Amino acid sequence: MPNIVNEIKLDFKDVLLRPKRSTLKTRAEVDLFRHITFRNSKRSYRGIPLMASNMDTVGTFEMAAVLGKHGVFSTVHKYYEVEEWEDFAKKHVEILPHVAVSCGISDADFEKLEKILAAVPDLTFICLDVANGYTQQFVDIVRKTRNAYPKHTIIAGNVVTGEMVEELILSGADIIKVGIGPGSVCTTRVKTGVGYPQLSAVIECADAAHGLQGHIISDGGCVCPGDVAKAFGAGADFVMLGGMLAGHDESGGELTIKPDGTKSKLFYGMSSMTAMKKHAGGKAEYRAAEGKAVEVPYRGEVNNTILDILGGLRSACTYTGAHKLKELPRRATFIRCTQQVNSVYANIPSKE
Repeated sequence: MPNIVNEIKLDFKDVLLRPKRSTLKTRAEVDLFRHITFRNSKRSYRGIPLMASNMDTVGTFEMAAVLGKHGVFSTVHKYYEVEEWEDFAKKHVEILPHVAVSCGISDADFEKLEKILAAVPDLTFICLDVANGYTQQFVDIVRKTRNAYPKHTIIAGNVVTGEMVEELILSGADIIKVGIGPGSVCTTRVKTGVGYPQLSAVIECADAAHGLQGHIISDGGCVCPGDVAKAFGAGADFVMLGGMLAGHDESGGELTIKPDGTKSKLFYGMSSMTAMKKHAGGKAEYRAAEGKAVEVPYRGEVNNTILDILGGLRSACTYTGAHKLKELPRRATFIRCTQQVNSVYANIPSKE
């Protein structure tokens, strides 16, 4: 007989943060930087724990260069060649502490990872990325990578349950990516029926990780700065953004100018038909495409967007009385709600 979990699981849209008394005089007093020491690599990191996703339309060198100046992290996609990494590292050595190199699970992926790390020894973060982090093959890859790179900080995912978070941490990962299906261009939940509401996944996975001195990333599901604050309040150590960083000058994807002069950029999931055609020559017959491609409005420089997100985070900390971002989970009380915002003018574009 199938099991049914009757406990309600929640997404970001289902809750609001309750305000609390604060002694902060201004949002400028809020410290968004965190100092983190990782369980397995023993390395330390200091930065603002937002992350650009390792999608090829988001995790670009151009994105990393801008975000790194703010102390924000980027997981760079896996399709850059070794020579491109060398060139990037020479020009941007100061932001390499805020950059991870991505790797899949094939032998070719691992061989390429070895070449990149040999060419750019200042890279200390490795992101092992698959859609389904529950396979034994993935656990074996995490162990193999830890054995090969004992002093590198390893990001691994994606999973959504505490027991798999624990398995990956004990297998050598330092930071676990949490999220299956919440992304704006992910169709996994539609195609497979598999997933987990993101807020509950973060709360449960953070509890499991922190019990082992590990860390987690909330990956996907944020549509506004308030969702980012909720993810941190739920216990995420890092929050990864995809769609919120799409459509900018620094984003990948083709720029289209329509006859009326409006501009848009292509944004697609890494399991979409568009991505598979680009990087694998097409879709294998045995699988379904679990992503979609969309045109998002052109948004200019990403610098303005990241400042808006950071401003929202500082304000959330001020409302809840958290002097530091690290304090937000201890100050967070979530209220379940049926409506977050007044949507009467939702379909009318803002003039700002």
